[in-house]
Amino acid sequence: MASKAGTPTHVEHGFGPVWDAGSRVLVLGSMPSPKSREMRFYYGHPRNRFWPVMAAIFGDGSCLCEECDDPAQVVSERTDFALRHHVALWDVIASCDIVGASDASIRNAVPNRLAPLVAGSRIGHVFTTGATAARLYRTLCAPALEAAGFADLPMTRLPSTSPGNAGIGLPALIEVYGCVARAAES
Repeated sequence: MASKAGTPTHVEHGFGPVWDAGSRVLVLGSMPSPKSREMRFYYGHPRNRFWPVMAAIFGDGSCLCEECDDPAQVVSERTDFALRHHVALWDVIASCDIVGASDASIRNAVPNRLAPLVAGSRIGHVFTTGATAARLYRTLCAPALEAAGFADLPMTRLPSTSPGNAGIGLPALIEVYGCVARAAES
C-alpha cells in the first residue's frame, strides 16, 4: 500500500529470517526498506552497502551476484552465502507504521520473536545495523530474550549500511563490520 509523502503506512515484514542450526551471529536491521520488501530479501536496495561489506569481511564475493539477473537467484546466492558464513539475518520489527524507508518515522512497532531462532541455533552475538535497530532491540527484543533465558546474549550496534548513512564510507564500514566475521568464525 502506497502512502502520501509524510503519511505513515502500516507495513508487515513480509518474509522470514535466514538462519539454520549452525548460525553463530544474528544481524538485525530495523524493518526492510520498500526495495527489500519488493525483493523479499534483506538489504535489497542497490545502493545499500551491506553486501559489499559482507563480501569484504568474509573474503567471498559470491554475495555480490555480479552474474545474476534473476532476483530469485540473487536471493538464493545471498542466502547460501549467509548460511555458509554462519550469519543469521532478520529484523527487529515484524510490523510497524512507517513513512517510506525512514527509520525515524517508525511507530507502533511489533517485534519479531527472536528467542526460538536463538534457541535453535548457536547464535552467541547479536549485531544491529543502525541506531534505530539497536534502540528497538534494547526496548522490544532484549526483555523477551532475557525472559526466555538468554540474558547474557551480547549485542553490538553497528552503523547503518543504508545509502542514507552517507557519513561513513565503505572502507570504514568494512573495518567496523569486521567484528561480525570474527564472531561468526569463532
